[in-house]
Amino acid sequence: MGTVTPRSCRFPLPELPDCAERDWARRAIALLTGDARRSADTHLIKPVFPGLEGIDIYLKDESTHPTGSLKHRLARSLVLYGICNGKIGQGTTLVEASSGSTAVSEAYFARLLKLPFIAVMPRSTSVQKIHEIERFGGRCHFVDSSAEVYAAAQHIAVQTGGHYLDQFTNAERATDWRGNNNIAESIFAQMEWEANPVPQWVVMSAGTGGTSATIGRYIRYRNLATRLCVVDVENSAFYDSYCSGDLTTTCVQGSRIEGIGRPRVEPSFLPDVIDHMIRIPDAASLAAMHVLSNRIFRRVGGSTGTNFWGLCWVASQMRQAGQTGSLVSIICDSGARYTDTYYNEDWLGAQGFDLAPWTTALERFLDAGSLDLSVS
Repeated sequence: MGTVTPRSCRFPLPELPDCAERDWARRAIALLTGDARRSADTHLIKPVFPGLEGIDIYLKDESTHPTGSLKHRLARSLVLYGICNGKIGQGTTLVEASSGSTAVSEAYFARLLKLPFIAVMPRSTSVQKIHEIERFGGRCHFVDSSAEVYAAAQHIAVQTGGHYLDQFTNAERATDWRGNNNIAESIFAQMEWEANPVPQWVVMSAGTGGTSATIGRYIRYRNLATRLCVVDVENSAFYDSYCSGDLTTTCVQGSRIEGIGRPRVEPSFLPDVIDHMIRIPDAASLAAMHVLSNRIFRRVGGSTGTNFWGLCWVASQMRQAGQTGSLVSIICDSGARYTDTYYNEDWLGAQGFDLAPWTTALERFLDAGSLDLSVS
């Protein structure tokens, strides 16, 4: 009888690949993991305000990350998300639409992985943030308004054959909201041995919406009694959308508080995990920024001011209701990035800001606890 050749041998099969890209991905993830392990978790500080007896205030200080902001966590997650989905490989150009802090952190990780990085941002972005992006080897591409960043970033990614990190879509997807050392898990772990370990409220602002989505989901996942209040600013679509339920809401002008407030409702903004929203004037945000900076002896940014004013408003509501307990908010970044704007008297004057009434009201509240901080 003749020898029978197996059917599979009648067709040429490709050789096994060398999997060079997979090897690069493994090395890249090892670098990102090593960087994370070298960085201790951020502090949860507890400033004392005489007028708020019975209400413990905690501030999660994200400014101590290696790139100086809350966005360090997001940037690492976005890069990992791109690698693990096979979208980022050796030599891939990373592109982002950003008002600054996310791009600073992404430029840091791009340099760590030896990848090109391009940030698309409004021309009004603070000079300090631009310099930090460039210091990490990134390149900045400017557009006239914040509404233009999305299309420009997508176009550059196509042109370069790169990957659009797209924080506004992927922020809520790239972060594991159930844990894995996200900001929510960190906050509640650090609160565990406090007198009131389960906060009455977590109060924060929204930029991509990713952090509020993570915290809101985590609270529900852990079956905690904590509620989430999100504070919006002028020239932002989030608050109006939350009130109306219309996710197509837009805003013509861009926010003057860098890093938060958006001209459209971003895909990562999840209103259904938020328990309450308020909107406050930009002058209140900046006044609160100055007041908190003086109270903790170092400068914070404008988005932190928004958070702090919102936290004080919640505290005022608790006092009126005779409630006690703990409140948590976030220090998003350092005020060092805003010396030419929010901490510059000439700039504030040119913008028409009068912070004095807001500053006086907040100082009186923190010292005496007797002022109604209602926001119309």
